[in-house]
Parts: sequence; structure tokens; C-alpha cells
Amino acid sequence: MPLEKHDLIHELPEYKERIHELKMTNRRFATQFEKYHDTDHAVLRVEEGFENTSDEYLEELKKKRLALKDELFAMIKAGN
Repeated sequence: MPLEKHDLIHELPEYKERIHELKMTNRRFATQFEKYHDTDHAVLRVEEGFENTSDEYLEELKKKRLALKDELFAMIKAGN
């Protein structure tokens, strides 16, 4: 079963241009975007079996990813 992609462009495709613009012009957004990307990558590595960890740690990573996504989405919407 293929794993679901959670990178921000797949999560919010309608905001692709806005995401790119904010990455280039907003340092806070760019920093949080990088944290989101790194966290998403860490989750994916565990889910694909490349890294072993506890279920609790995986859940912590997923919660962190969701919190970052919520923060980034708020920043995207603030400019509209």
C-alpha cells in the first residue's frame, strides 16, 4: 500500500504559488516550512521502515507535523 504524501504542496496544492512566494520573502515561513519538511521526512522514513522507533515517538512526530502545518496554513491565509 503506497504511503500518503504529506509535503505541503500535496497538502495544499491550491496555494502552491503563495507557498513559493512566502518561502522567498518571509524568513519565519521559510524556517517553519523547513521544519515541516524535515518532520514530514522523518515520519515517512519511519513509516517506510527505514528507521525504527516507538509508536509514541512516531505519534509525537505526527503531532509536530500537524502543528507546523497549522502554523504555515495560518501564515498563508493571513496574506490573502
